[in-house]
Amino acid sequence: MTGPTDTPIAVEAVRRSGRWVFVTGVALLVLWVLVPIWLLLANALSAPQEVTSFPRSLIPSFDTASLAFFFGFRGVLDALWNSVQVAAVTMILAIGLGAPAGYALSRFDFPGKEAFRFLVVMTRAFPLPLLALPLAVMFIRTGLDDTIIGLALVHATLALPFAVLITYSLFSGIPVELEEAAWTLGCTRFQAFHKVVLPLAAPGIAASAVFAFVISWNEVFAAAVLTIQNRTLTAFLLQSLDVSPLHLKFAGGAVLVIPGLLFISAVRKYLFAMWGIANR
Repeated sequence: MTGPTDTPIAVEAVRRSGRWVFVTGVALLVLWVLVPIWLLLANALSAPQEVTSFPRSLIPSFDTASLAFFFGFRGVLDALWNSVQVAAVTMILAIGLGAPAGYALSRFDFPGKEAFRFLVVMTRAFPLPLLALPLAVMFIRTGLDDTIIGLALVHATLALPFAVLITYSLFSGIPVELEEAAWTLGCTRFQAFHKVVLPLAAPGIAASAVFAFVISWNEVFAAAVLTIQNRTLTAFLLQSLDVSPLHLKFAGGAVLVIPGLLFISAVRKYLFAMWGIANR
């Protein structure tokens, strides 16, 4: 028979096993994310002959010949600048439209509120290739084809549902009593929002902007269909590197990944702060 003194030992053993399972799971997830990035950067920073050599060293030789050739290729810098512009406009549109919608959903009750939230989610159910032809025809007729603003409108449409749902969660986590206290002190609704709610929600709004940036930066299908001269970097890589040598493909992939990683790293504190607000 099991004595009463064995119970704490068994509980501690279960807890220890649970911790090991958790640590192992986290380690596997970290490796799942970091190993492909490391292999991409290692090949981009290796000499061309080293990329196809066997056995392959995991430590790069820090040869920048592939990157230098890639950046010297005609159209790369223009495509990179186009991607930055489209991502910036997408962030502005997604936050400018998504944050007010999220605030309205969290603070007001109106007929069809739940249906509206459902429709916001359902906008992601329509595959972009299905909409590509109608969008292309409409953009040609309106003069928005092959323009930065036209592509940014499409990317903002993709990012808007996330912006609405994230900001809705953020504003719902901020007590409405704070706004009511500001009203009693003479603030209008806009002043209370600007002086009380917005500073508290700013980290989460910045996190929503990060998601919008990443969605725009990585999107390739709309950029390839709706642009010809003003291609973004993803569409340019899809067009130009299809038959390129392997070392140039790694260099192009690194150029595409590094700016996104740097941007997310620069605003990572807002991503962490968002969870503290949303879970309040």
